[in-house]
Amino acid sequence: MIWFAVILAILGAFCLAIGAQRQGSAVKADTGGLALGSSSFVRLLRNPRWLLGLALLAGGMIMNCIALISAPLTVIQPIGAIALVITTVVNSKDQGLKINRATVVAISACVTGSALFVLLAVNATQENHHVAASDELAVVLLLVLAVGVFGSLAVGFRHRLNAFVYILGAGVLFGFVAVLTRIIGRHLLDPNGQFLLNVPWYTVVAIAAAGGLGSWFVQSAYSGGPPDLVIAGLTVIDPIVGIAIGVTILGELRPDVQPVIGISMIAAACLAIVGVIALSRHHPEVTKRKKEAARKSAGKSA
Repeated sequence: MIWFAVILAILGAFCLAIGAQRQGSAVKADTGGLALGSSSFVRLLRNPRWLLGLALLAGGMIMNCIALISAPLTVIQPIGAIALVITTVVNSKDQGLKINRATVVAISACVTGSALFVLLAVNATQENHHVAASDELAVVLLLVLAVGVFGSLAVGFRHRLNAFVYILGAGVLFGFVAVLTRIIGRHLLDPNGQFLLNVPWYTVVAIAAAGGLGSWFVQSAYSGGPPDLVIAGLTVIDPIVGIAIGVTILGELRPDVQPVIGISMIAAACLAIVGVIALSRHHPEVTKRKKEAARKSAGKSA
């Protein structure tokens, strides 16, 4: 069963990588690097390349969920980082770009930091089968704050946000989505047999708002940055946020955890996030766009 889960996780990583690259190239071709608008998004819904990417992303997520159910988190979660490497290679070939040393270092930091964080978290956390109503409400209220902050940024500074801000927002929001999905799953499996009646209405509204805004941020990140940056955010920031919420709010931290483990988790998370920041600044596609923008600016001034 474990080998079956590993194969599913690898296939899922390939689907996520190719799907992100297909969607990223479709969005970039449609927007020309400009901010994603509602009209552009409607056009994407009729774009075969974008729809293929959507199908691959959905398939990859389903396979990864099945793998996580079938095997320990320690085995499966680090495999997701393969998607970052695959996306970088595929996108560089598709765009005719040479992967520079800074990109290699940034990706290595992302993969190493996220893998270490997950491995440490597995040894520091425990499953909490009962989530108190007050804890669930706290997660929802914190998510409302996150949606308010990132939603305000999207509305007020839409033409000035860079790809990193978009993918940071998407990673944070989808981290909350993962946590609320786990909580809703526990409600549905409650032995009282009430299923959906166990799920508070505000949890449903919150997960829908986070999923919608997070998806918009992902598509906006495609228009302003390379698809491997999007995958980096979703495979690094998403699990870090989810585990952090589980530890701080849902009571999933083991009582016998040594302080050095906590410090190491923070260090690993910082390493991974620094890798994402470096990737957003030094990726060859990003530097290419900056040079093109500088040339256009210089031509206008002349």
